[in-house]
Amino acid sequence: QVQLVESGGGLVQPEGSLRLSCAAPEFTLDYYDIGWFRQAPGKEREGVSCISSDDGTTYYVDSVKSRFTFSRDNTKNTLYLKINSLKPEDTGVYYCTALRQPCGTGWSTYDYWGQGTQVTVSS
Repeated sequence: QVQLVESGGGLVQPEGSLRLSCAAPEFTLDYYDIGWFRQAPGKEREGVSCISSDDGTTYYVDSVKSRFTFSRDNTKNTLYLKINSLKPEDTGVYYCTALRQPCGTGWSTYDYWGQGTQVTVSS
Protein backbone atom coordinates (compact mmCIF):
# COMPACT_ATOMS: atom_id res chain seq x y z
CA GLN A 1 0.00 0.00 0.00
CA VAL A 2 1.18 3.49 -0.88
CA GLN A 3 0.17 6.02 1.77
CA LEU A 4 -0.25 9.59 0.57
CA VAL A 5 -1.39 12.51 2.71
CA GLU A 6 -3.23 15.49 1.23
CA SER A 7 -3.33 18.99 2.70
CA GLY A 8 -3.82 22.64 1.75
CA GLY A 9 -7.55 22.80 1.12
CA GLY A 10 -9.83 25.44 2.55
CA LEU A 11 -12.53 28.01 1.92
CA VAL A 12 -11.85 30.48 -0.88
CA GLN A 13 -13.86 32.96 -2.93
CA PRO A 14 -14.41 32.54 -6.67
CA GLU A 15 -11.38 33.61 -8.72
CA GLY A 16 -9.15 32.91 -5.75
CA SER A 17 -6.33 30.38 -5.65
CA LEU A 18 -5.07 27.48 -3.56
CA ARG A 19 -2.08 25.17 -3.52
CA LEU A 20 -2.74 21.62 -2.44
CA SER A 21 0.07 19.37 -1.22
CA CYS A 22 0.48 15.60 -1.34
CA ALA A 23 3.16 14.05 0.87
CA ALA A 24 4.51 10.73 -0.42
CA PRO A 25 6.73 8.00 1.02
CA GLU A 26 10.34 7.90 -0.13
CA PHE A 27 10.81 6.56 -3.69
CA THR A 28 7.09 6.80 -4.50
CA LEU A 29 7.58 9.47 -7.14
CA ASP A 30 10.20 7.29 -8.86
CA TYR A 31 7.91 4.25 -9.05
CA TYR A 32 4.36 5.49 -9.65
CA ASP A 33 2.48 7.90 -11.83
CA ILE A 34 0.31 9.97 -9.47
CA GLY A 35 -3.18 11.33 -10.06
CA TRP A 36 -5.25 14.03 -8.41
CA PHE A 37 -8.94 13.20 -8.08
CA ARG A 38 -11.87 15.15 -6.72
CA GLN A 39 -15.37 14.33 -5.58
CA ALA A 40 -18.00 17.05 -5.60
CA PRO A 41 -21.08 16.80 -3.36
CA GLY A 42 -23.52 14.33 -4.88
CA LYS A 43 -21.12 13.45 -7.71
CA GLU A 44 -18.82 10.55 -8.51
CA ARG A 45 -15.09 10.86 -7.97
CA GLU A 46 -13.24 12.00 -11.09
CA GLY A 47 -9.63 12.27 -12.14
CA VAL A 48 -8.51 15.82 -12.92
CA SER A 49 -4.74 15.68 -13.36
CA CYS A 50 -1.78 13.32 -13.27
CA ILE A 51 2.01 13.33 -13.50
CA SER A 52 4.42 10.74 -14.91
CA SER A 53 7.10 9.21 -12.71
CA ASP A 54 9.67 8.97 -15.50
CA ASP A 55 9.85 12.50 -16.90
CA GLY A 56 7.28 14.60 -15.01
CA THR A 57 4.92 14.99 -17.96
CA THR A 58 1.50 16.20 -16.82
CA TYR A 59 -2.05 15.75 -18.06
CA TYR A 60 -5.22 17.71 -17.29
CA VAL A 61 -8.87 17.18 -18.10
CA ASP A 62 -10.47 19.95 -20.16
CA SER A 63 -12.45 21.41 -17.27
CA VAL A 64 -9.30 22.33 -15.32
CA LYS A 65 -6.77 22.86 -18.10
CA SER A 66 -5.09 26.30 -17.98
CA ARG A 67 -6.17 26.77 -14.34
CA PHE A 68 -4.53 23.78 -12.59
CA THR A 69 -0.80 23.08 -12.43
CA PHE A 70 0.56 19.74 -11.18
CA SER A 71 4.19 19.74 -10.03
CA ARG A 72 6.53 17.73 -7.83
CA ASP A 73 9.57 18.20 -5.64
CA ASN A 74 11.39 14.88 -5.47
CA THR A 75 13.82 16.13 -2.81
CA LYS A 76 10.86 16.75 -0.49
CA ASN A 77 8.82 13.73 -1.64
CA THR A 78 5.93 16.09 -2.20
CA LEU A 79 3.50 16.81 -5.02
CA TYR A 80 1.59 20.06 -5.50
CA LEU A 81 -1.58 21.07 -7.25
CA LYS A 82 -1.79 24.81 -7.83
CA ILE A 83 -5.33 25.92 -8.61
CA ASN A 84 -5.99 29.37 -10.05
CA SER A 85 -9.26 31.12 -10.90
CA LEU A 86 -11.29 28.83 -8.68
CA LYS A 87 -14.92 28.26 -9.59
CA PRO A 88 -17.80 27.04 -7.42
CA GLU A 89 -17.84 23.81 -9.45
CA ASP A 90 -14.30 23.10 -8.23
CA THR A 91 -15.74 22.47 -4.77
CA GLY A 92 -15.12 18.97 -3.47
CA VAL A 93 -12.74 16.67 -1.66
CA TYR A 94 -9.39 16.33 -3.43
CA TYR A 95 -7.32 13.15 -3.29
CA CYS A 96 -3.93 12.07 -4.58
CA THR A 97 -3.20 8.42 -5.29
CA ALA A 98 -1.01 6.15 -7.39
CA LEU A 99 -2.20 5.18 -10.86
CA ARG A 100 -2.11 1.64 -12.26
CA GLN A 101 -1.44 2.87 -15.78
CA PRO A 102 0.62 5.59 -17.43
CA CYS A 103 -0.55 9.15 -16.89
CA GLY A 104 -2.74 10.30 -19.77
CA THR A 105 -3.96 6.81 -20.71
CA GLY A 106 -6.60 6.35 -18.04
CA TRP A 107 -7.55 6.74 -14.39
CA SER A 108 -7.27 3.22 -12.98
CA THR A 109 -5.90 3.19 -9.43
CA TYR A 110 -4.97 0.70 -6.72
CA ASP A 111 -8.12 1.88 -4.91
CA TYR A 112 -6.17 3.10 -1.90
CA TRP A 113 -7.65 6.40 -0.75
CA GLY A 114 -6.69 8.70 2.09
CA GLN A 115 -8.86 11.28 3.80
CA GLY A 116 -8.41 13.89 1.09
CA THR A 117 -8.53 17.65 1.59
CA GLN A 118 -11.67 19.76 1.31
CA VAL A 119 -11.83 22.62 -1.18
CA THR A 120 -14.83 24.93 -0.89
CA VAL A 121 -15.33 27.77 -3.36
CA SER A 122 -18.04 30.18 -2.25
CA SER A 123 -18.71 33.88 -1.86
